[in-house]
Amino acid sequence: MSSERKELYEFDNFCLDISERILWREGERVPLSEKAFDTLCVLVRHGDHLVSKDELLNEVWADAIVEENNLDKNISLLRQVLGERAGKGKFIETVRGHGYRFVADVTRVDRAPDTQIRELAESDGSDVQMPEPLANAQNPKTGNQNQKMVAFAALLLLATVVAVVYYWRSSARLVSSPIRTIAVLPFKPIIAENRNEALEMGMADTLISKLSSREITVRPLSSVRRFAALEQDSLAAGRELGVEAVLDGSIQISNDRVRILAKLLGVDDGKQLWSGQFDEKLDDIFAVQDTISEKVAAALRIRLAGRDKKHSTDNIEAYQLYMKGRFYLLKGINPETDKSLTYFQEAIEADPNYALAYVGLSDTFRGRVVGGGRSSAEFMPKAKAAAEKAVEIDDTLAEAHAALGHIIFWYDWDWDAAEREYKRALELDPSSVDSLQNYAHLLSCTGHHAEALANIKLAREIDPLNPRVNALEGLFLLHAGKPDEAIAVLQKALELQPNHLLANAFLARAYTEKGMYAEADVKIRKARESFPDSPEINSFGAYALAKAGKPLEARAELDEMLTLSATQYVPKYCIALVYNGLGESEKALDYLEKALAEKDARMVFLKVEPKLNNLRSDPRFIGLMRRMNLIDK
Repeated sequence: MSSERKELYEFDNFCLDISERILWREGERVPLSEKAFDTLCVLVRHGDHLVSKDELLNEVWADAIVEENNLDKNISLLRQVLGERAGKGKFIETVRGHGYRFVADVTRVDRAPDTQIRELAESDGSDVQMPEPLANAQNPKTGNQNQKMVAFAALLLLATVVAVVYYWRSSARLVSSPIRTIAVLPFKPIIAENRNEALEMGMADTLISKLSSREITVRPLSSVRRFAALEQDSLAAGRELGVEAVLDGSIQISNDRVRILAKLLGVDDGKQLWSGQFDEKLDDIFAVQDTISEKVAAALRIRLAGRDKKHSTDNIEAYQLYMKGRFYLLKGINPETDKSLTYFQEAIEADPNYALAYVGLSDTFRGRVVGGGRSSAEFMPKAKAAAEKAVEIDDTLAEAHAALGHIIFWYDWDWDAAEREYKRALELDPSSVDSLQNYAHLLSCTGHHAEALANIKLAREIDPLNPRVNALEGLFLLHAGKPDEAIAVLQKALELQPNHLLANAFLARAYTEKGMYAEADVKIRKARESFPDSPEINSFGAYALAKAGKPLEARAELDEMLTLSATQYVPKYCIALVYNGLGESEKALDYLEKALAEKDARMVFLKVEPKLNNLRSDPRFIGLMRRMNLIDK
């Protein structure tokens, strides 16, 4: 056999054989394109050192002239292959503006090719001993025959045992392989007449947070909350959510006592993997939540990420008020969301150091501006103060950093600072759909389209049935100049929820870009059913009318917006869009400058909004871009 040694690297559950140009994962070959494999080789060889984009392009493509987009696609593909798309690990770090770094622990394996079969036998049959030679040999001929027979029997025994051990181990992996996807369903009332939806949803929300880790994908509350009906079949919900296990439970509070029943079920066969009953003082509900998360983790054979024993408050009154606030906040654009503000404020009064309540307060204030059409100047400073307080109280709370990142993005327009907060949030909770989709929003609005789409796809992997995530993917495709792909994605989003506000509004925008004005009008009307007073949706509709050759109708809507702006806040950015649709560029620029002056949150779209493409060479528009740090000064 040749003594030539292979170039092998091991990281996580992968083995990279550069000599044979093969990537293995747990003994199975992983298919990779030639350039993706070469890209991985360069990153792994450099270990945890930064590799610039120029270095990668030079090493992988040599003297060929290629676009940077080819490299971005390879990096995105590698992340998917390595498992980052499910939020289960971190392998490739993006260093914005510089390049990439391979951050997984890499070990160079120094062994000759002809040792691999022996090592496989040793690893799969480690308890097998080779027979000792016979102590008393017979005559040479007989001895040789006996030795041959013994040797043959020994080899046969070794091969048989190794095969049995290997088969047994493989079967064990198939039968008891770790579960990697789970849904915690909203709890049900033990007595239907005493239903407390905020408490039932809050229990699921808390357990989702406690169980989330790199080792398992837990469907977020936004995905499971629609399975709250009393008659909901938990296994059917699990199948629809595409998970391997569901945690189902019931809860009831009576005076100062809480009773909880919980069970963990395998979705495929309905087998009960764990169950528990608790009848405790209400003040002990946090300990019960800890116990449930620990028992479920043990049944799933996963390690928790450290949030299992962490309580943002030990005040039961504050906790119940917070759960009510979350319950109403998650209702979305609805007058009932205003109730969330009161509950979060009362939760803070009950426990002034309740970081999550400050996060809820920040999200409520921000929601009145982003999507709510209210003034940034009125609500964003309050949102920022609440987010900063949450970070001050608990710097290890992912939700706090995400909340602060939202405000810095939508209000401060400090793109680098916002990115730092989002990255910190994702470092603390890699599977946070909220952080992933909002970080993707930042990347999209600043023109980093490939990274934006990669992050929103990660969010979709974790929460595939979330229409908001799917709708945002469509929007980011539109920002990237891909209206056809955007339309396809948005149509799929509406299959999940036909009345979804954002999916209908974004699809109307995509249709407008394609000149499909009749189709755009249908979707605008559908979006208005959900939010008839939305200034954004009204401006999209007026713009589409102008482009469809209906200037009188468009101007009528514009006049209505201008009249309304005399008595209440109407975003200047929205007015600018309509003026631009009517061909009045100077007035459009006037209103964009007013939008900048009043820190209109919608100005984050300035760089990527297709409706403004005709203005991009105008010196005034370029000046606006510079003042927002969207282009170099």
